[in-house]
Amino acid sequence: MAIKRIGVLTTGGDSPGMNAAIRTVVRYGIYNKLEVWGVFRGWWGLINEELKPFDHRSVSGIINQGGTILKTARCPEFKTEEGMKRAYETLKKYNIEGIIIIGGNGSFTAGYEFYKKYKIPCIGVSATIDNDVNGIEMTFGVDTALNTALDALDKIRDTATSMERIFVVEVMGRESGFIALNVALAGGCEEVIIPERQYNLETICHDIVEGNLRGKISWIIVLAEGAGSAEDIAQRIREMTDLETRAITLGHIQRGGRPTALSRRLAILFAKEAVDCLIHGESVKAIGLKKGEITKVDFEMAIQKKIWDVEGLYKMVKILT
Repeated sequence: MAIKRIGVLTTGGDSPGMNAAIRTVVRYGIYNKLEVWGVFRGWWGLINEELKPFDHRSVSGIINQGGTILKTARCPEFKTEEGMKRAYETLKKYNIEGIIIIGGNGSFTAGYEFYKKYKIPCIGVSATIDNDVNGIEMTFGVDTALNTALDALDKIRDTATSMERIFVVEVMGRESGFIALNVALAGGCEEVIIPERQYNLETICHDIVEGNLRGKISWIIVLAEGAGSAEDIAQRIREMTDLETRAITLGHIQRGGRPTALSRRLAILFAKEAVDCLIHGESVKAIGLKKGEITKVDFEMAIQKKIWDVEGLYKMVKILT
């Protein structure tokens, strides 16, 4: 039997381009004679029946907006048997036959568990600035987040050079140093500290002092939040080098703002593929980019820890210092 009604939800942290993906799911779904329901606040919305039917105009004027019009929220209740049951009952009550989950690794893990229990068809659209979906080279939102962080870093460098200071700049990345490494490389930074790689602060401080003696007047260290605190590391550098060191935390600024052309384009293409998957009876697949092509990865693989070229990128940062 052909699928007739689908739901779309955004879960976990927001990622630039989510609205472009929502817009595509709704309009491309309608084009294919589907009824599309928007679920608000992710899994919480399914549990608490926060959903409504969307039409063509429901998604007007949102393609350029950051964030998500569907809102997003953490939902510990969905991890419980009772929570999943209530979500399932909501889908049955509103005759929703499949769902599209716009999110990242954690969102797909929850979707996979839900599918195994209730067999509701679900497709994941890879949207996370951490770029940590296994089997996929790029999620959407990454390009925007990198450019936002890089723009801030370029401005910090102006001050670092002018005032002859060391800066420790903390970017997002609790378990992944993807943003930190790529921003450090593109920003011409002297050092990067990430969760995937052990660091030696004494060696870093030695390099700073040696550089200072040779006349190097500024130094920028990019730090992924999961590898430590910018304030703590800046304080230790001050104590070990006796040089002026400042800490800056970019924080959630990296999630917001207008999505770049690349983030929008990927969001649109991923969302279209997700709708096609449900129409053709496919399920528990994550949609993303690999080798320049749209690809589908089984949830079982997508939720595994991602292995990527940490050492190669780190080496380039050091070579170009």
